[in-house]
Parts: sequence; C-alpha cells; structure tokens
Amino acid sequence: MPAPRRALVLTAGRARGSLAAVRALHQAGWTVGVGTPDGAGMVTTSRACARAHRVARPRGDCRDFLDGIRDAVADGGYDVVFGGGDDWMAALALYRDEVPAVVPHPAADVVDRALDKVGLTERARAVGLAAPRTELATEASVAGWQGPVVVKCRAHWRPQHAHPHRIEARSYPDVRAAGTRIERLREAGLEPVLQQPVEGELTALIGLFVDGELRGRVHQRSPRLWPTPSGVSCRAETLPVDPGLTACATDLLTDLGWSGLVELQFLRDDDGVPHLIDLNGRFFGSMALANAAGANLADAWGRQVLGRPVPPLADARPGVRFLWTAGDLRRAAVERRGGLVADVASTLRWLPGATTSVWRLADPGPTLELVTSRFRRRRRSVAER
Repeated sequence: MPAPRRALVLTAGRARGSLAAVRALHQAGWTVGVGTPDGAGMVTTSRACARAHRVARPRGDCRDFLDGIRDAVADGGYDVVFGGGDDWMAALALYRDEVPAVVPHPAADVVDRALDKVGLTERARAVGLAAPRTELATEASVAGWQGPVVVKCRAHWRPQHAHPHRIEARSYPDVRAAGTRIERLREAGLEPVLQQPVEGELTALIGLFVDGELRGRVHQRSPRLWPTPSGVSCRAETLPVDPGLTACATDLLTDLGWSGLVELQFLRDDDGVPHLIDLNGRFFGSMALANAAGANLADAWGRQVLGRPVPPLADARPGVRFLWTAGDLRRAAVERRGGLVADVASTLRWLPGATTSVWRLADPGPTLELVTSRFRRRRRSVAER
C-alpha cells in the first residue's frame, strides 16, 4: 500500500485557485491542510481541508511566516508545502532550507527570473513569442512614453517586502494619468513598470513542466473578465492545444530553468497573435477548469516533487467551460452588454455544464462562507454609520 501523502497549502483565505487545488489533492487521496494569515477563510471551510493553520504572509524578515510553517508542519506532518500566491511561492523558494518539508517551487533565482516582468518579456521575444513593450518606470522612460499605458509591479514580492496587499495592474489613457499609481508603487517599496497595452482576448497555456516537456497541457480562452477590463477569468473555455505556441513556451521555460506547475497568460490580438503578459507558477484562478477538462495537475505536481510515480497526463478536452458566477454577475452589472437583463441572462446561459470556481453541491462550505461573510461585512458597515 502506498504511503499516505500530506500537503500544506499556504494561501489567502478567499483564493479560488487554492480552493480548486485543495479539492483536487483531496480527491487524489491527499490529506490537505490550509495555512492562512488568520487561520480561517473560505478555503478552510471546504470538506477537502483536513486542518486549518495560522501562517502569516511573508513580510519583513519572514520570521512569523517561517514560524507558522514550522508549527503547521509539526502539527499536520506534511510532506510538501505549496505556495498559493506569488509572495508565498517566492518566499518558500528563498527560505526552502528553513522549511521542514519539500518545497515544490523552483530555486529562488529561477522564481525571481519568472516573476520579473521586464526580463520575462525580453526572454519571450528571444524564443519567438510576441510580448508587449515593457520598461521600468524610470524618469526617462516616463518622460518619453507616448499613448496609453498599463502600470504593473516589476515583481509582487521580494525579500523584506512590507506592503500588506498585492497591488494589481491598472490601465491609463496616458502616462500623466498614471503618475499617482507609479508613486504609490514606489512608496510601497515596489518597482513600477510601464507596459504597452494589447487589445485582445485573454488566453492561457497551462501544464506541468517536467524534464523539458509541458505535460497535461490546457489551452484556454477567457471571453469575460472581472474586474473589467483587465481582471481575471470569470468565464473561460478550453481550446485545442496550439503546437507552435507550446514549442515556444517550452523554449522559454527551458531558458528560465523552470519546473513544476505553470500558467502562461497571453493576450491574443485581432490577428490571432498571442502576446505573453504574465507567468504564474502557482495555483491560479481558473484552476477548476484545468481539473475538470484534463489531468489533476496539483496531484501530479505533488507526486513529482516527492519522487512518487506520476500517471500519464492527457491534454485537456476542448470545449469545457468555466464560470466564476459571482464575478461574472458583477461584471454584467457594470458592462451591461446588450443591457443588464441580457447580460445577466448570458451568464445564466453559460452556467449549465460549466465547472464553477466555488460552488459544489457536495462541498457547500466555501459558498456559505462567502455569503455569510458578506452579510457580516454589511452589518458592520451599517453599525459604523
């Protein structure tokens, strides 16, 4: 009989990608613990979560973060510790020698290269991928920038990082309008970058990169995003895998020295050209779609790093749909494509047969937690008036 496998997932309490991974690991026979900053949250209410732990976010000297991991591993006997966000992943890679379990993420220098948006675009172009112009927001580059701009962090985490929250990308009509955002990032100790906007549909290529090969490939498109217009997938659908794109992606990942789970995000322009905009090396928002359409990538990743046999990983079936229901309804309330009623109706038409990011009849806890937490926040807001 194979030895039991035990995994700890470090995450924000409401991370939908981590919820999908926790469910997938549990389905494959893992005992799964979840570490969040307050030891609670939506992910911890899943029936797939065997135990919840308090693990601080990796901030400052990371002592609280590392102490929380050690306590959780001692309590739960975990074999492997996954980072459910860029900061968790980067900190685990950097401090792996102080973590009393296997860290599945690549070496710290590899993670740094992958998270560096300026370097990533340069590497992408070198292997034949299109990528938007991306520059550090220096005084000279700001002065010389013409036209619309997307302002991003060069990387969302680095040692001694102190800012409590992730600061997301935001689009502006010109660099002058972006000035306040650029200064906010600098004040947070982050390096702002300027990126040329690309008009197009969000797509992604996903898989487990092992021995120079992308396995269990998932190619998807996201026709609706929230927050609009540059948020995350609230609708998505799998596509046939593009061999040419996969070949270039393989060259990029090899150049980075990558291994393990990866999601490469692209914007596909009107000519059908995919422009690389990001690399995620951890659980991602539409992880439930990958689970429903193809292989159990979280299980395969855990098996790989523990030296256990990894089953064959088939490519995802085309035409499988995904819906983040709450996100898509909020999007419809803002975009109102064809009118509010028509847009809400389109959400409901997308739902039948789609895999959802939170709701599951056999595991209602996360949905109930989201609903009750909103009521709690509303009551507090009313009481404070």
